[in-house]
Amino acid sequence: MSKPLSTQELHNLAMNHVGRDLEQRGFEFVAVNSQLKRHPQFVCIDKNSQYYFVIVRAVLLPDNPNNYDVVWMETFKKHAREKDAKVLYAGVGLGNPNGEDLPLYLNEEYLIEYNGIQVIDTHLN
Repeated sequence: MSKPLSTQELHNLAMNHVGRDLEQRGFEFVAVNSQLKRHPQFVCIDKNSQYYFVIVRAVLLPDNPNNYDVVWMETFKKHAREKDAKVLYAGVGLGNPNGEDLPLYLNEEYLIEYNGIQVIDTHLN
């Protein structure tokens, strides 16, 4: 019998998708933190040596992966400004193709909703 993925394993799965996307976009990884509720998950630099803090959020479908906590994000944006970094957000929706009430299982197919990386404006609101 297959084992359902834990919350940490779902997060790691989302990070794998986002990490591949960042690599394809030419980012270089400075640091990676896959621990849940530790932000950012990726610290990257681009070819101009601009730092980016990348936040990865995994959600179970049908929840919208593009939504994030706006109040919390303001605190994080302040941290990024202090470090002269830009903020990127990557929401990843994951689901079981056999029904949204079913968990995802290790080594089985899954649905993914990933609309790419969103640039979060770090200016004061």
